[in-house]
Amino acid sequence: MENIILYHGSTKVIEKPAFGVGNPHNDYGLGFYCTENLELAKEWASSEKRDGFANQYEINGEELNILYLNSHPYHILNWLSILLKNRTFVLSQGLALEARDYLFNNFLPEYEPFDIIIGYRADDSYFSFANAFLNNTISLEQLRKAMFLGKLGEQVVIKSEKAFSQLAYKGCVPVDSTLYYPKRTARDRQAREDFQHEKASVSAADAIYMIDILRQKWTNDDPRLRPIIP
Repeated sequence: MENIILYHGSTKVIEKPAFGVGNPHNDYGLGFYCTENLELAKEWASSEKRDGFANQYEINGEELNILYLNSHPYHILNWLSILLKNRTFVLSQGLALEARDYLFNNFLPEYEPFDIIIGYRADDSYFSFANAFLNNTISLEQLRKAMFLGKLGEQVVIKSEKAFSQLAYKGCVPVDSTLYYPKRTARDRQAREDFQHEKASVSAADAIYMIDILRQKWTNDDPRLRPIIP
């Protein structure tokens, strides 16, 4: 990865992101979450009653160890396993708990040693899709397709102290919440509506569910598993 421009949406200006600070229960754990898409950063910076800033940075990744989670050999169950490891899920007893443990034991990649993780972002709607898969109410293919609903794109997560040291602040863009917060909520609403349409269009007889993966004892190299990016 050569020099790239990243944006971080926030309610404040962040000239020097601090290593080891933040919420450890984000998608990929503790880190500084960015995007290459300025418009998405503006949406992430917006809250219902408060304006924000799209902070801009530049980083050179040539000497950094980068995990491209949306590329071969990684797939949707690797992504879900990392999400389960870091986000707070409310799981029902029985199948969902067994599914979580099976994913941890068979599909959780070694992601902590990486300097940067690039992978799909999970907002509230995506989080609910993942939960539905664990509870056996949507199929594997429905979960994979759901990653594209709302067009959230990839997020670039700065993880290591080495990566933080190479992150150069380039300025910020003010964000008007009255313009971008409605865009943010509309994106989430559209994703949920599209998902309900997709959910109704799949025949259960032809689909693979979490219970099938458990019963058939799928492994991480199963050829039926595909990357998140189609």
